[in-house]
Amino acid sequence: MSRRRKGRDVNGILVIDKPQGVTSNGILQQVKRLYGAAKAGHTGALDPLATGVLPLCFGEATKFSQLMLDSDKAYITTARLGVRTETGDSEGAVVDEQPVPAGLNAEILEPILDTFRGNIEQVPSMYSALKHNGRPLYEYARQGIEIERPARPVTIYELTLLDVRENEMDLAVKCTKGTYIRSLVEDIGDALGCGAHVTVLRRTLAAGFTLEDCHSIEQLESMREEGLSLDGLLREPDSALSMFPERELEGEVLVSLLNGQPVRIPGQFPAGPVRLYGDGQFVGLGEGFAEGEGMQIVPRRLVKNG
Repeated sequence: MSRRRKGRDVNGILVIDKPQGVTSNGILQQVKRLYGAAKAGHTGALDPLATGVLPLCFGEATKFSQLMLDSDKAYITTARLGVRTETGDSEGAVVDEQPVPAGLNAEILEPILDTFRGNIEQVPSMYSALKHNGRPLYEYARQGIEIERPARPVTIYELTLLDVRENEMDLAVKCTKGTYIRSLVEDIGDALGCGAHVTVLRRTLAAGFTLEDCHSIEQLESMREEGLSLDGLLREPDSALSMFPERELEGEVLVSLLNGQPVRIPGQFPAGPVRLYGDGQFVGLGEGFAEGEGMQIVPRRLVKNG
């Protein structure tokens, strides 16, 4: 006999403005309790130091967590120059201090920043959640064990110098998944010859959501205290999939697809993921393949409605 899940069925996406000093999982568990939800997950952890856009998925929306995790991200960060730390941010112990080049300005910084724009190779920090033999790297780092990490390709779409002060600079970064801003800042500091670490990190974009889409934990708690429903804050599961084309299905084609069978439809659109709708409702994500003058659609992630 299967165990009954605790909590109610909640479906949708809630975008939280993560506060500083707490883990992403801690926020997830807090919000899950506020909703009384049976199933929830986040779409990529932020460091405790970091704040900003943290999409949380509930119920049927968790089926698209990986796609959201794979999306491009954007950040605003402050780098403290002249100081290296164990972790690459202000939470780690200082390991080295060097003088910052005198008269540092945009004219000096821009050629250096330009070497980090576009496709680059990045060595992940030892203080990351990447796993080695089933254990996250940060566990080895805390034991003083250094694991060799191969460089990984990432793309920095935008790297904008917002401000530069005597020993600090503010940067805006837009990048592919898997980019470590701490590592980027450390590498820029090394290129300057003085080292650097992150003191402020705020995520401004994830899975297509921005800070304008965010809700605070304080807002949720206040609504609960006033007896207001939080469900109205949820976005539909397909709200994070707007980058994919959509197709409306009907009749026998819709029935076959909902039964898990590939279907063929007329017309052409780019091969790959496609949002699928039936009777005006989102029914899931499929994958399209060109087939003659039409397309074959294979169901990949179907959702339950009603």
